[in-house]
Amino acid sequence: MAEHGRDAGDGQGARDVRAVRGRGVPDDVARAWDELVVTVRRSVADGLVVGTSGNVSARVGDTVLVTPTGVPYDRLTPDTVVGVDLDGRQVLGSLRPTSELPMHLAVYGATGARAVVHTHAVHATAVSTLVPELPLIHYMSAALGGAVRVAPYATYGTQELAENMLRALEDRTACLLQNHGTLTYGATLSEAYDRTAQLEWMCRVWLTASTVPGLTPTLLSREQVAEVEERLRGYGQPG
Repeated sequence: MAEHGRDAGDGQGARDVRAVRGRGVPDDVARAWDELVVTVRRSVADGLVVGTSGNVSARVGDTVLVTPTGVPYDRLTPDTVVGVDLDGRQVLGSLRPTSELPMHLAVYGATGARAVVHTHAVHATAVSTLVPELPLIHYMSAALGGAVRVAPYATYGTQELAENMLRALEDRTACLLQNHGTLTYGATLSEAYDRTAQLEWMCRVWLTASTVPGLTPTLLSREQVAEVEERLRGYGQPG
């Protein structure tokens, strides 16, 4: 399990897992909850969320672990585990799940995602108010499936927002939510979080380049990004 800023030698992660397991939760769920807590705290430390904004979820079998609504992330413990089934019925914990649960469930219902990260990242949110999609400012757009679209605004926590988000996510692993923030998904929490960080970085690059007086940023073509997407299929170490 990725530690994301925790000292792996202090044994805290192992103690957290044991504490969750002690409440009758299966080991895989306990490990997933521990990683979810680490991830959401990392989003605060990295400045991607403020207060209790944003939310994170992870799917274990037919159970979706998700951050509770209105609870500061430094107060999340093994005792605050929250889980729902794929229809949104609560199956773990007593705290109410995030108000953005419809978005998370929509992603799991439409994709093979195992983790979802939603933030209110500053630069990405700013971009969501300016353009219908993030311009192709960098080739790493390919890692998200291409130009990242902006889902039209809808009130948070609504089915309308979830539907707008799904349309923006078509053939993508990330989208911007107009006047709201970001949403990414992946096969793991680490992958979903890394996609969020990459999206925020690209939004910052475009905003920075766009502020230079008298100059317009050079953008990549869709063909150039598609070529990179093909090359990325073989990126990294074998296995």
